[in-house]
Amino acid sequence: MNRVTRRKFIQVASAAAAGSMVCCTNGKSPWRFFTLEEGQTADAICERLIPADQDPGASQVGVVNFLDIQLIGPYKRFRSSYRQGLKGIDQTSRQMYGQGFTELSAEKQDAVLKELERGGATGEAWKEISSKDFFTLILGHTMQGYYGDPRHGGNRGRASWKMVGLPYPPIRGRLHYDLTSGQIGRSADGQMGRL
Repeated sequence: MNRVTRRKFIQVASAAAAGSMVCCTNGKSPWRFFTLEEGQTADAICERLIPADQDPGASQVGVVNFLDIQLIGPYKRFRSSYRQGLKGIDQTSRQMYGQGFTELSAEKQDAVLKELERGGATGEAWKEISSKDFFTLILGHTMQGYYGDPRHGGNRGRASWKMVGLPYPPIRGRLHYDLTSGQIGRSADGQMGRL
C-alpha cells in the first residue's frame, strides 16, 4: 500500500497552488482580463463617471475590479468592445490633447468622455464600435459595479449602499409580511405589506 505522508501532501499541494497562480496571472497586470494600461484607463474612466465627493468614487469601491471579473465571466461577449473602446479612448485623447487618457487632467478627461457620449470621438478604433455605444456600455457597467452587490467584485465595503441608506444584508424574504389583513402598504413601524 502506497501511503502519502503529510509532508509530501503539503509539498504537492503547495506546488499545485503556486502553479495555478502563475498560469492565472500574466505577471504584469493585477487584473484577470485587462492589461495594466487597459485597467488603468478603465479605472480613470469609471472615476470620472462616478467621482469621489463626500462619498467614495468608483475607483475606491473597486468598479474596475467588478468589470474585470465580469469580463472573464458573464460579460465575455463584451470583451472585444472593451479592447477596442479602451484603445479608442487613448487614441481620441492623444488626438485631442497629445497625451493618453490617464495622463490628462480631470477636465480634459471629461471633455474626451463628452466626445464619446455624443458620438464624435475620432480614431481608428471607433470604426469597429461607435464611441457612443462604448460610452453607454461602460457607463452602465460602471453603475452596476458601483451600486451592485459586493459579491460581484464592486461596491467595496457596501459604500454605495451606505450612501443611499440601504440596510445590510439585503436578504430576500427578510421582511415578514402579514398577508392575512386586507390592505397593502407601509405600517407605522415602516414595514411593507398588508395593513
